Amino acid sequence: MRIQGKSYHTIWIKESDNKIIQVIDQRKLPFQFEIFEIKSVEDTFFAIKEMVVRGAPLIGVTAAYGMYLAVLAYKKGDFKKYISKQAEYLKSSRPTAVNLAYAIDEMCKVIFENKKKRDLLQNVLQKAHQLKQTEIDFGSKIGEYGLKLIEEIYNKKQDTINILTHCNAGWLACIDWGTATAPIYKAHLKGIPVHVWVDETRPRNQGARLTAYELGEEGVSHTIIPDNTGGHLMQHGKVDLVIVGSDRTTATGDVANKIGTYLKALAAKDNNIPFYVALPSSTFDFSLNDGIKEIPIEQRESSEVSEIEGWNGSKVERVKLIPEKSTVANYGFDVTPARLVTGLITERGICKAEKEAILKLFPEMINHKNQ
Repeated sequence: MRIQGKSYHTIWIKESDNKIIQVIDQRKLPFQFEIFEIKSVEDTFFAIKEMVVRGAPLIGVTAAYGMYLAVLAYKKGDFKKYISKQAEYLKSSRPTAVNLAYAIDEMCKVIFENKKKRDLLQNVLQKAHQLKQTEIDFGSKIGEYGLKLIEEIYNKKQDTINILTHCNAGWLACIDWGTATAPIYKAHLKGIPVHVWVDETRPRNQGARLTAYELGEEGVSHTIIPDNTGGHLMQHGKVDLVIVGSDRTTATGDVANKIGTYLKALAAKDNNIPFYVALPSSTFDFSLNDGIKEIPIEQRESSEVSEIEGWNGSKVERVKLIPEKSTVANYGFDVTPARLVTGLITERGICKAEKEAILKLFPEMINHKNQ
């Protein structure tokens, strides 16, 4: 997708040095466009943990390149023990997004299968590239399937389609196209008039800072709203469709996404508004059946709530928001039960948020652990 008219992915190998991974520093957007360089496993951990990169697909791909850097850095000792230690270290950076563990496990398979080969590094790097391209292809296909939903509504309404989304499940989170935004971009490119209600998404404001930024760069009409405004808009007929992303979805269709998603699903249900979740197959966790009980929910630093970042005209700075002695609870995600989800938009098609329907799309997972 584009920034100031130039096409970008969110992660790539530095052209002049294949030992350096470059990413868009999402902590600085929308105020400053900067490239962050990842040169080690430690840099990879930092980039994921501190949200230089964020969004389940991008987190996974970043970790994949991190494992490539791990192989690059190996000097001596027990190779398998070393790689396993680096893998577990990276997995601990953000526990909720299942793409992280998935990508690392995929990389470890290739590393161990090729550990005695001369072209080990080439094969490992190629696998990271493959995982990146797969996420891009998934996003494009999700966009095509989701586009059909928007077209159906437009054919009936013959007016601007108002879509509400939460957090950032856009191309910045997914390398290109995005998940929740992919159908929106496809509709916009086809000439269907769309308008996006962008939840600010406290406390990190990924909607206000990132989703609004990328929609603006692509010329998509949008309006930023406080997180608690969505229900009001739905009550007054100003939302036609809700599309959100996912950081982990169970075999039964329960969805973990950025905190506040569950409340949007409740409001959509109460107002008979379709609530769809867009996700690639890499975001499914087929080993889990009860999202509320089984999905680990990341608790982040209190400073994200007690302080806020903003642009003062010349630089980004932080200011205090709350009383000094007040305590903070900062849960990064919540789980939306499958019963509140109208459907799941995947790269293989759209299905109900039910185990039978999901497995019909992904039959190879029928005999997966805990099935």
